[in-house]
Amino acid sequence: MVSSTSDVEDGGLGDFGYKESLDRSLGKFASFAAGVSYISILTGTFQLFYFGFGSAGPAYLWSWPIVFVGQMAVALCFMELAAKYPVAGSVYNWAKLLGSRIVGWSSGWLMLTASIVTLSAVVLALQVNLPRLWSGFQLIGDGTGEYDYATNAVVLGTIMIAFTTLVNAAGIRLMARINSAGVFIELVAAVLIAVILAFNIQRGPEIFFSTNGYGTEESAGYLGAFLVASLASGYVMYGFDTASSLGEETVEPRRTAPKAILRAILASFVIGGAILVFAVMAAPDLNDPELGTPQGGLQSIVTSVLSGPLGTVFLICILVAVTVCSLAVHTAAIRLTFAMARDNALPFGERLATVHPKYQTPVVPAVVIGLLSILILVINVGQPKIFTVLTSIAIIMIYLAYLMVTGPLLKKRLRGEWPPKDLKEGGYFTMGRWGLPVNIFAVVWGAGMALNLAWPREAVYGTPWYNTWGAFVYIGVILGLGYLWYFTVGRGHIGTLTSHAATTTAGTAEGEKV
Repeated sequence: MVSSTSDVEDGGLGDFGYKESLDRSLGKFASFAAGVSYISILTGTFQLFYFGFGSAGPAYLWSWPIVFVGQMAVALCFMELAAKYPVAGSVYNWAKLLGSRIVGWSSGWLMLTASIVTLSAVVLALQVNLPRLWSGFQLIGDGTGEYDYATNAVVLGTIMIAFTTLVNAAGIRLMARINSAGVFIELVAAVLIAVILAFNIQRGPEIFFSTNGYGTEESAGYLGAFLVASLASGYVMYGFDTASSLGEETVEPRRTAPKAILRAILASFVIGGAILVFAVMAAPDLNDPELGTPQGGLQSIVTSVLSGPLGTVFLICILVAVTVCSLAVHTAAIRLTFAMARDNALPFGERLATVHPKYQTPVVPAVVIGLLSILILVINVGQPKIFTVLTSIAIIMIYLAYLMVTGPLLKKRLRGEWPPKDLKEGGYFTMGRWGLPVNIFAVVWGAGMALNLAWPREAVYGTPWYNTWGAFVYIGVILGLGYLWYFTVGRGHIGTLTSHAATTTAGTAEGEKV
């Protein structure tokens, strides 16, 4: 373990003009667990399998390796940045440093609003799993009423958000203990699920090499169906930057964070992919219409193959995964809020950037984000389709926020200003001569995937027109509201708060203005 002074230098805080104020106590596994739990193998695959399978059938699984390759290119760029600047709110700070104040703020604003909506979306997975364990978890009605399902999902989700708020407010050490234990359970359960499904396969891999009749109603044929279905994989494989966003609370972050990012995305790809492949090969009946519905999906395959007490145990493990995923998303959103607030880049910046003297964590952002997520959940009661639209748009905003990092990074690389010499000299991660092609691919991938996610489709976004074109309408509204504050109030005040500045000179306190 290195000293606190060395950690500050290694963490790149001096490059941003910040002083150390968070509890630096996370080890290697806790950092890795943060990235894995955000991606959450069991949460993502079990929550979204129905959408991918229902849209394009078994062959939709080819989108899993395609998305992995694209996101790995992004992750490699982030690993280089984490090796130099493992700071809280990493995407925001990286975009600000590589691009400009306005680019950083835009990235942070998109990422923050998306993270709050994502937290609301993740906790809805409780409704898919808890009533399967025990009918008593259907607290509202019996599940047959028009709004029973949605209303009960809001109640269960609210309880979970209250839990993640309390844990995050109590400090990073408690969060790390719960998260690490949960991730360990999730990884063991995920591997066992894949192995048991593999021992119960009923068909060969040829099932993945046929359209199986899907796409016949699409204007672009199976390609159109596949592009829609690929959203299911695109919705899962992100959030690996969380390991770097907790860099100010990690021991030796410049070495730990890049490895944590790599391990998180590799573990998620391999184990999640194995579950998906063997589940399709082991499913009793691939023509069962329930496989393409939220009430059926991957859960129905696992419970039918792993019948009895074993199936119940694995459903409990899925709930553990949902819990730690919710916890990680909430944690990442808090760190991003804190990072922007200490730059006075959000309303009530001083309050949001306050670190509790006992728990050494930003408590106010934990509460505010929890309340906002619960408020968003309420929309789901009477208008579930609008909530689906907002959830999809949240993922697009995260891809756009990533693009605001990889794009400016590519510009720096083309100018010969990246990577810094101290990465290679210090033995830190760097892509070397592979950096330029990987970075170019990351930018092209990010732009292409964002376009695919945003493309107006009634099958995804529904009607009327403002939902069909929701990616452009709602993101435009979110950015518009943000820029309204930025250009009328925020721009004149943005700059590192004196309470968080490494120096207290006028220039540092006022900061750069755009």
